[in-house]
This record gives sequence, C-alpha cells and structure tokens, in this order.
Amino acid sequence: MYPTGPAPGLAQNSPASKSWDRMGCREEVHLHYGLSLRGSLGIGSRIPTYIKTSLGRWQILVSNTTLWDLEPHTKAKHDLLVRYLNAWFPVLSRYRGRIVFLDGFAGPGVYNTGEPGSPRLALETLLNHSHLMNMSHCEFLFIFNEHHPKRFASLESVVADVENDLQLPNNIKVVTSQNNFSILAEDLLGSLRGKNLAPTFAFLDPFGYKDVPMALIRDLLAFDKCELFIYFDFNSVLRFSTAGNVDEHFEQLFGTDEFKHAPPSGDPRRGEFLRELYERQLTDFCGFPYVQSFQMVNRRGKTGNYLFFCTRSVKGLSVMKEAMWKVDPSGGYKFSDLLHGQTVLFEPEVDTSPLQHELASVFRGQCLSIEDIEEYVVVYTPYCKSHVKRKTLAEMQRRNQISSPNQRTRNTYPPGTLVQFN
Repeated sequence: MYPTGPAPGLAQNSPASKSWDRMGCREEVHLHYGLSLRGSLGIGSRIPTYIKTSLGRWQILVSNTTLWDLEPHTKAKHDLLVRYLNAWFPVLSRYRGRIVFLDGFAGPGVYNTGEPGSPRLALETLLNHSHLMNMSHCEFLFIFNEHHPKRFASLESVVADVENDLQLPNNIKVVTSQNNFSILAEDLLGSLRGKNLAPTFAFLDPFGYKDVPMALIRDLLAFDKCELFIYFDFNSVLRFSTAGNVDEHFEQLFGTDEFKHAPPSGDPRRGEFLRELYERQLTDFCGFPYVQSFQMVNRRGKTGNYLFFCTRSVKGLSVMKEAMWKVDPSGGYKFSDLLHGQTVLFEPEVDTSPLQHELASVFRGQCLSIEDIEEYVVVYTPYCKSHVKRKTLAEMQRRNQISSPNQRTRNTYPPGTLVQFN
C-alpha cells in the first residue's frame, strides 16, 4: 500500500520526483514531496454522546468504537457520493492533469456487518468505471484521512484489500493519513507553495462541529475546480449554538458570530435560521456560487443533519441534483430513516406544473436557447435538467404556450433549439 517510487504532488503542475515511504509506527508520517501528515494518537469523534457536567455544561463524550452499524441515512449519503463520483471522474479527467479525492474523515472503511465505507466506495467507483481505460492520461490521487488509531488501522486494511483485489493502475495513487483534519488541511496548503490545488472533490463527514472551520474550507478549496460535499451536524448546532459556553467553536464552524442572533430554543424559526446562515457562508465566505442541501431525518422523525454540496460549476450542480432526485424522487431533497424499507409500488410521477408556470411567467415574450432554459432550471429551481424537455417544454408546446423558430420536429429540443415563450 505504500509505494517506494515517485509520489504525486498535490499542486496542479507540481513535479512528481520525490520518493515517499511510511516511517514505521511513529506518530509522524512524512510524505516526502513537501507534505507532512502529522499523526496524533488521540481519540477520534465519529459517534458523539452528550453528557452534562456538574457545572451544568454540555460536553461531548467521545466513543472509542471502532466499527458501527450502517444506518439507512448513511447508505443514502453513500448513494449520493457514488452517483456523483461516477460522473465527476470522467468529466474532470478530460483536463489531462491530476485530480484529487479527499476523504477528510474516512473512518474505519467498513461497517459492522461488512458494508463498505466511503474510501472503498470511492475507489471502486473509479476502478469499476466503464470509461476507466479512457482516463489513463489523468492521474488520480486518493487521500483517506482518519484520526482515531484503531479506525485508521482498519482503514489501512480496507485499502490494502482493494489494492490486492483490483490491482491499481499506475495512474491511481492512494495516501492514507492518521491526522486531525485541520492539521492535514494546513499541510496540504503548505505543500502547494503558491501553486493552485489540483481539481479536488473534498468529502468532509465529521460527527460534531469542531473539526471543520469555515475559514479552512475557504482557504483549502479556493481554487476553481474544487468542490465540497460536507456534513452539517444540524442537531448539535440546534441544541448548543447559543449556549454561550462553546461560542469559539461555533464561530469557527460558521466563520462568523451571526449564529448568536438565532431565535431562541423552541422557536420554529431557529433551525431554518441556522441552516440558511451556514449555506450563506458557504456561498459568500467560501466563494461557492452554487450550494445545494439535502436533509437527513433520523428514526425519531427529527432532522439529524444536512449534507451540503458546493461547486463553482453549473454542470456539477446539475449532476448532484440528478443524484439527489434519485435518492428522493419526490424532489423534497430529503431522506428519512422512518420511511426506509417501506415498499413502494410506483415511483412518484414528477409534477412539473409549477415549473411550467414559472417558465411561462419569467420568460413571457422572450426567445431563449434550450441550453439557457436548462441552466435556469438547474440553478434557480428545485428541478433537474432531465425534467426540462419531455416533462415540461413538450407539455407547454402541446398547449401552445411555447413555439420554436428552428425546431425540426415538434416537441423535441436538440442542442441549439430556440424556444419562444408566448
């Protein structure tokens, strides 16, 4: 698992000339190409339990569990990840450079009953991809980080199994790191030495609110083709963000102290205020113009967390929205553990009547290309690109709400088609 030959750099055009190796069982692991991954043997925090101290303060009691059960909402999260990566890998590989998949909180890599974790899923998505041979000109660097020592040992074993089972091609590199994520991110930034980070998909899935400061996300992923898929511990934020004794942590999480102005506990507006603040910071503070959230509801019927996908690409936003609609065909951008396993006889039919009404209202009297219409739908509505042609525009054309000056076949909209809104 630890090759002795040339190592890939993290910068877009960094030379890959320095060797790297594992420094035995020491706490510090050096990758000898300008990146130092300092591994601490502290306890991780994948599964937090809250306890109240004698002073009345809430603290997180950290679990030392190495493996745990795969919850339905985690499976849904993995489905989103795999669906997106299946499209992301070939799209980014067209740039003929280096792309990075960063799993900042990789965990043990496996669940109690053998289900694969995110590291194996990410690797297998690429290794089993139907277009893998067409991506041989691109170098893929996977960085799997886990702070907890026992989980890190499990992670290394999982990665070794994948390498043995599937035989990694020379253009696919894997780095495992036992580190606090903040230290890892600072080291990654330091290794760039003024260069741009290669196109990176950062999957950040901590439990708790202390390990992913907004400023660090901004600095690490400030480069054009970097994207973020991040877990937001809504339950903890809802409970403790105005407690007053952990303000420092929440200022780092949000990158601002505006959370202090949230409505008080029990106010139904409180949760939406905090969720919107976090989303706004990802846009305004981190510079991601396109942010899409996905709600996860636990077995008690309460929102446990949100996933936020952040990108600077309309194409990326479009692909992730399609994935989210696959996981939640209702279009509510939500998954509930309560409904998991219930038999569904028929997939819900997508109701595009609200979209038809919006397009007719916004673009009345205008003539637009099909590409402009699709982009508007992806960016400004809950709907997806796949909802535009047959399910929306064709219905509108049958009612003579739209026409086309260059359409060869009625109710079809190939690239370049112009649509006149009547």
